Amino acid sequence: MEGEIHHECGVFGIYGVENAAQYAYYALHSLQHRGQQGCGIVSADKQGMHLHKGAGLVIEIFGQNHLDGLTGNIAIGHVRYPTTNVGGMENIQPFTFHHYTGDFALAHNGNIINSKELRLYLERRGSLLQTTSDSELFAHLIKKDPTEEDRITNIINALNMIEGAFSLVIMTPNRIYACRDKYGFHPLSIAKLGEGYVVASETCAFDAIGAEFIRDVNPGEVISIDHHGIRSNDYSKLRSHRMCVMEYIYFARPDSDIEGCNVHSFRKLSGRMLYEEHPVDADIVVGVPDSSLSAAMGYAEASGIPYEMGLLKSKYVGRTFIQPTQEMRDKGVKMKLSPIRSIVSGKRVILIDDSIVRGTTSRQIVRMLREAGATEVHVCIASPKYSFPCYYGVDTGTYDELIGANHTVEEIRDFIEADSLYYLSLESLYKASGRDMKTCQLCTACFNGDYPTNLYEYENDLKKHKTC
Repeated sequence: MEGEIHHECGVFGIYGVENAAQYAYYALHSLQHRGQQGCGIVSADKQGMHLHKGAGLVIEIFGQNHLDGLTGNIAIGHVRYPTTNVGGMENIQPFTFHHYTGDFALAHNGNIINSKELRLYLERRGSLLQTTSDSELFAHLIKKDPTEEDRITNIINALNMIEGAFSLVIMTPNRIYACRDKYGFHPLSIAKLGEGYVVASETCAFDAIGAEFIRDVNPGEVISIDHHGIRSNDYSKLRSHRMCVMEYIYFARPDSDIEGCNVHSFRKLSGRMLYEEHPVDADIVVGVPDSSLSAAMGYAEASGIPYEMGLLKSKYVGRTFIQPTQEMRDKGVKMKLSPIRSIVSGKRVILIDDSIVRGTTSRQIVRMLREAGATEVHVCIASPKYSFPCYYGVDTGTYDELIGANHTVEEIRDFIEADSLYYLSLESLYKASGRDMKTCQLCTACFNGDYPTNLYEYENDLKKHKTC
């Protein structure tokens, strides 16, 4: 993506594996692309729970001394991007809670649509919320009416009060629960590691620690992992498969498989289809690193135009898109990307990107290519026009932020100063995913405004935009 949106975090859980926190550390490294502003790991043994977390990258927060203190054969971890643009140590996960029925910890990614209503409901019942994170609401909902029933009953009751997108891992001293929202907005998978099990937001985390993929957690499912193995409960019968299409387009690592579809293969096929829809006469194809490289390869293969590394990405600058303010994003572009003058000078360039959100980064890249000597810059986007806010865990929460919500393709082309601008159709995007467009097996709300859920307080934004 043109470096301008942020994701909703990544979660990991591990049970029944000696030195569990060490494995969690390596897994979180693999999930670092899903959040770079904070991370944490909590483990458990007979002495209790052990937590370490902080603001920064995994490699910055954890030293061997920290990992040595996270003892036990069970752990959960989290990498964070704050979708509400609210930072602070108090919002870094995992969260730990002490309760007379037993201590527990949790980590979550996504966004609760009815969080305002739930927060008011809990406060009226006496809850004193300590953070601004949606994730804390889960804990209070689970414990709102402690009963003598199995903990799974309280979890299921809590999940049925929540509307929105979430992948959630809950840890007790003896068990891990993994929960996925009933729409299946974001990925969550299970794997085997030795005699134990792991769960993660993406399968690339399994490869990093040598775990063997078993299956995805289904929409509306809660799994429990303990000495009995894996057990499953459906908390909702109103289930659907509405995977966020941006997982394939931008968020996930190319070596991850999401619901049976490899991310790199999806992006490469999208690039081929982009050429079929919009063939451009030029000298070289250049992808915007890193998430657009696969689509650029596909476009080059289909067109026969050479694929070149016309933009170099610094290894030491995080995703511009994951910076919380526009000023920081703008400053980060030139730090992150450099055109290779000898490659692009005197060339007509086809620039492949996976999306345009706010437009400012695309304009900067086009300008950099021209300054490096490109004679023409044609921008081809491997997704439809991003025109609607996401309320399910991506930080595009207002129409004002989105250039596609307020401008035509021609106006966007003029703004980014490109010679031409083309978008992939929604039909081709579905074909690349291998899913059925007629039954809406993806969440494409950011492209067509087809929101799968009630939007609660966000309905006012939608109505206001429609009247403008």
